[in-house]
Amino acid sequence: MSTVLADLLQLLDLERLEINLFRGLSRDIGSPQVFGGQVLGQALMAASRTVEPERAVHSLHSYFLRRGDFDAPIVYEVDRSRDGASFTNRRVVAIQHGQQIFHLSASFQLPEDGPDHQVEAPAVTPPEELPDLTATVRRRLQDLPDQRRRFWERDRPFEFRSVEAIDDGRPRPGVRHIWFRLAGKCPDDDAELHRCLLAYVSDFHLLETATLPHGLSFHTGRVLLASLDHGMWFHRPFRIDDWLLYALISPSSSGARGMAFGRIFDRAGRLVASTAQEGLMRVREG
Repeated sequence: MSTVLADLLQLLDLERLEINLFRGLSRDIGSPQVFGGQVLGQALMAASRTVEPERAVHSLHSYFLRRGDFDAPIVYEVDRSRDGASFTNRRVVAIQHGQQIFHLSASFQLPEDGPDHQVEAPAVTPPEELPDLTATVRRRLQDLPDQRRRFWERDRPFEFRSVEAIDDGRPRPGVRHIWFRLAGKCPDDDAELHRCLLAYVSDFHLLETATLPHGLSFHTGRVLLASLDHGMWFHRPFRIDDWLLYALISPSSSGARGMAFGRIFDRAGRLVASTAQEGLMRVREG
């Protein structure tokens, strides 16, 4: 197992301080503040550890309140809102330096049969025929601003392969398709861990889709992006170390906010999860 993958698994292995209180480490991945996916994954793990194992998360809704400090741990306080016959609800507050930086509400359900349908998966180029996204960007590191160069220089625990060409700063439809998978075998078959890892990686590339119609290349440093909220729905089982397709679309941006939706399919074309995110999108002058 690679060092970077082992470190990610350690991040999700929270320390239990009390029955409903957990502490997680933070990491600098090259972003200006704690990566939103880290807080999302850790908060979901904290909630999951207070729920019966047979109940799986089916939806979550979260708000990013303040920038996180990657030089300090984060405390997660879980409120056991409801334990019903079929559904369990949890609310998690992430605290750092005495302040709330993040809220999450999650709903868990016992397995249950019912009607089953889904939209068809997009017909796109398979991942084996596409270049590694990180390697492609690193070939032009010298053209990136310092902050973006710092982000792309660091190794990632996930592989990404983009169906569309890398953003070149020209306006184009706010649609993108990216294959991704864990960069190595997940050592644990626990579905809870796979869902927390999917929550972590779901924050990559989602909001960037809203910059495409405006030709605001995120790589140039011309636009400031920051997640404001994040919603996620888990539909079907999956493995995080198999290729998954992230089908992204941005239907709107206004009021210095961008909106993006994502659908996540496995190689068999099954829709395994959906995401939605709105974020701050401010254009830098000059």
